[in-house]
Amino acid sequence: MAVQSLNRPVARRRPDVVQSPGSTRVDSSDPLLGKRKVKARRLGPGRAIPFGAAIGPALLLTAWIITSATGVLDPQTLPAPSTVVQAAHDLIADGRLQSNLLTSVQRAGISLVLGVLIGVVLALISGLSRIGEAIVDGPIQIKRAIPTLALIPLFIVWFGIGESMKIIVITTSVLIPVYINTHAHLRGVDARHVELAETVGLSRLQFIRRVALPGSLPGFFTGLRMAVTISWLALVVVEQVNATSGIGYLMTQARLYGQIDIIVVGLVVYALFGLFSDIGVRAIERRALSWRQSLGD
Repeated sequence: MAVQSLNRPVARRRPDVVQSPGSTRVDSSDPLLGKRKVKARRLGPGRAIPFGAAIGPALLLTAWIITSATGVLDPQTLPAPSTVVQAAHDLIADGRLQSNLLTSVQRAGISLVLGVLIGVVLALISGLSRIGEAIVDGPIQIKRAIPTLALIPLFIVWFGIGESMKIIVITTSVLIPVYINTHAHLRGVDARHVELAETVGLSRLQFIRRVALPGSLPGFFTGLRMAVTISWLALVVVEQVNATSGIGYLMTQARLYGQIDIIVVGLVVYALFGLFSDIGVRAIERRALSWRQSLGD
């Protein structure tokens, strides 16, 4: 009996079967079961809602339509959505909306790219060097405490009232959230990863590319989402300072003539661009950080 038990073949677990604690066995070779099913967490936020990002704006639009139709909202205070749509149609028909929108997008895009690049470089300098932190972090924190509106008079004296002043104002506003969040996550990189990089002999550049930058990505995307929104907020301000084109200029001209519907069109354009920009950044973030398991997954 003992010999038979020793000669009996031992049942081995198939390599294509994956089993985790507290879960059922899943055959990874089966294309229908190849993807791991994520169990809903009892203490989590729940399952993702299809088109959930559109629910809040849809409720606001519904409330706007109802209050305008019932007379609760005074047209002199806020025109009805139908009036705003008609004003937008007229602006598109004569080409004013497209030309001013293109100018605004160019200003915001150039400033956003410059601000993000400068913010990341400064975060790397400050986050990976004590000397860099001593030089860079103080001025960044000072700029962070000073509102953009307070700097505009000084920037006008320094750079004039041309296009360069507007781009500099937006850029300096954009780089702050990118720097703050990227720097914080750089300093939060696990020390064991740094020790491993030193053990395998990574150079400084290799360490930045393989450890520092990937480790700071969650903070970078948080800062990028804030930077996209701030770029549009700063754009509203600078385009009302001696501008000759842009959505802000269009709104300023409408204010002079009491055209509230055109002002609302400009606000809606800013809101839509801010919303869709944030959605785009979040989509890129989900793809870039697909390896991360978090509460929102």
